[in-house]
Amino acid sequence: MALPVLIMGQSGTGKSTSLRNFGQDEIALVNVSGKFLPFRGKFNNVLKSDDYVQIDNFIKNACKAGKKAIVIDDAQYLMANEFMRRSLEKGYDKFTEMAKNFWLLVKLAEQLPEDVILYFLMHTEDADGRTKAKTIGKMIDEKITLEGMFTIVLKTCVVDGNYYFSTHNSGSDTVKSPMGLFQTDFIENNLKLVDEAIRSYYSFEPPLMCEECKQEILSDGKRTIKQIVAGTQQYYKQNLCMKCFAKLYTADQQKASEGNNGNP
Repeated sequence: MALPVLIMGQSGTGKSTSLRNFGQDEIALVNVSGKFLPFRGKFNNVLKSDDYVQIDNFIKNACKAGKKAIVIDDAQYLMANEFMRRSLEKGYDKFTEMAKNFWLLVKLAEQLPEDVILYFLMHTEDADGRTKAKTIGKMIDEKITLEGMFTIVLKTCVVDGNYYFSTHNSGSDTVKSPMGLFQTDFIENNLKLVDEAIRSYYSFEPPLMCEECKQEILSDGKRTIKQIVAGTQQYYKQNLCMKCFAKLYTADQQKASEGNNGNP
């Protein structure tokens, strides 16, 4: 079973922009609304469609091709577009069908390889004093609780012009993450960073260990694990966690300062 992950947030708060650090061939992207990406660059494996059958086939084929991260961007438009197409239909059966179609898409994760992560990027709405993923009709909210189908739910936020993911529940939203996955309440809105953290946490890939303290190297919320290792290799030719790197770097700076003070 693959892992479905929900990324939610208001328009313009960094959901699509969080894809910017993935390589062109690293993800398969379902672009539901067919919009341009909000950054330079492109991805080579993209489907522009809001058709559930096409999306289902695209995701399965992407997994067969070895893709480990699949993103459905603006996923709420799957429901919104279907609602608009069927707006003249009478009765409430259409809402049941719309809810079932989306529910089946999330459940598709059960048919995918266990090292695949299926990301749903969705807008938010306020309901009953809390911020939640935007849906259509009451069927999903009353009968399913959409966020209950996800172990990880992150929310985009903007603070003083800086863009972040909120990782822990504020008491007025539906954000959640497993204990110990993220050390801070806010991390950079970098889905590549999130992807590496999840894969390390659930052992989808062999962990990278610090050569000093012998502990697993984790993201600091600003840099990915691979970025941390690349930096410590450049400075000290070792795989180091940020804590051990800081100790060595501080000691080196202190030695350099003492050496300069001793010069005539």
